[in-house]
Amino acid sequence: MIQHPRTRHTPVYPVFITLALICFVLAACRHTPVPSASRKVYIGQSGGRYTIFRDGRPFTVKGAAGNGQLQALREAGGNTIRTWDTAGLGVLLDEAQAAGIAVIAGLSIPFSRSLEFYRDTAAVSALCLGYERLIERYKDHPALLMWCLGNEVDFPYRPRFRPFYKAYNRLLDTIHARDPDHPVTTALINFNRRNIYNLRWKVPQLDLISLNIFGELQQLRNDLRKFHWFWNGPFLITEWGINGPWETETTAWGAPVENTSNKKAEQYLQRYTDYMPVNDPRFLGACVFYWGQKQEVTHTWFSLFTGNGGASATAQAMQYIWTGRWPAHKAPALQYMLLEGKGARDNILLGPGTLHSAELLLENPGRDSLRFEWEVLPEDWFIRFRNDVNTWKPPALDSLLLSHEGTRASFRAPSREGPYRIFVTVYDAYGNFASTNTPFYVIAP
Repeated sequence: MIQHPRTRHTPVYPVFITLALICFVLAACRHTPVPSASRKVYIGQSGGRYTIFRDGRPFTVKGAAGNGQLQALREAGGNTIRTWDTAGLGVLLDEAQAAGIAVIAGLSIPFSRSLEFYRDTAAVSALCLGYERLIERYKDHPALLMWCLGNEVDFPYRPRFRPFYKAYNRLLDTIHARDPDHPVTTALINFNRRNIYNLRWKVPQLDLISLNIFGELQQLRNDLRKFHWFWNGPFLITEWGINGPWETETTAWGAPVENTSNKKAEQYLQRYTDYMPVNDPRFLGACVFYWGQKQEVTHTWFSLFTGNGGASATAQAMQYIWTGRWPAHKAPALQYMLLEGKGARDNILLGPGTLHSAELLLENPGRDSLRFEWEVLPEDWFIRFRNDVNTWKPPALDSLLLSHEGTRASFRAPSREGPYRIFVTVYDAYGNFASTNTPFYVIAP
């Protein structure tokens, strides 16, 4: 006689709750706002591939995060500029339209940890009203591509952040109500599973997710693949580039070591070629960082241009990425700088007021028509250790330069103890530049 196994009776409520949770998760994973072909810009999906449609035509973001050089962006083959706030938005949109460039317009909001703000209903209402008016003003501008609600604001788990989520969804609903013609995204730091979980559960009406990713770009394809079970929606990369100062090797006193502009250009090209997920069917494009000039530890770390519009080797590498063609005249090629025969990684210590010399080595030392600018600057130091970003270049200590001719310079070390750098920028006759710097520390005996 066949013995039937004894049936184990499982209570119905736990099973029901488990199934409900599974259904909820699956629904959250697969949620994608329903596009309408009548919209000026929307994200469509066909055969598992996502595409931005702009004025009825497919559009892939070949973009840059920055604040200008729009004509240079267009000539290099780019088509999109990404901003972080609404300062001068009207002017930017007009200039972008004239240059044939689309705009991802940033809407700045306080970080999620600013709970005092998000608990203040009057302050939140004022922010909503202000953005409602701004969106009404610019929603029909032909250069507008999409809105980015918040940059790296973080999306935490804890119940105490409910006022933040309530305010964020209110802002998102306001944007969608006032401007149904343009998608809304937000930019996260790296591929952060916690943030993505919370966005899918707590901000389900967001049209797409964007990532700001630098050193971790090489892991992105693997991260996307492993997390596909939960989130398989469209994404943009709104900032990418070389390793940031927070990701690189440092001197003994903590100063990040910066590569030459030519080495950085090689890294941008290699990183895009080897790691950018361009074949992922969810990938909508990427914005290189930084199209313009900005101060971030140094005035040269991320800057693809000088303040007067000189183009770096990285800007030229982006032209190759976007068009497959190099410019006719490449930027000057640097090897490295030596300070008293030592390099940036040699932890150079100098005495106060002592005399020293620096030398720049070029790839093509016989190249004509090069102009050299040498500077000694204090390290952008104390701001960095406040976990903040300085937005201005420290004043140059020009009185310390004793002589500088071509690839050589002599200078007097500062009298005040502390961290410094010596910079050299090389310009050619075609509007291109190259740069490098060496950190040193003045220490009293």
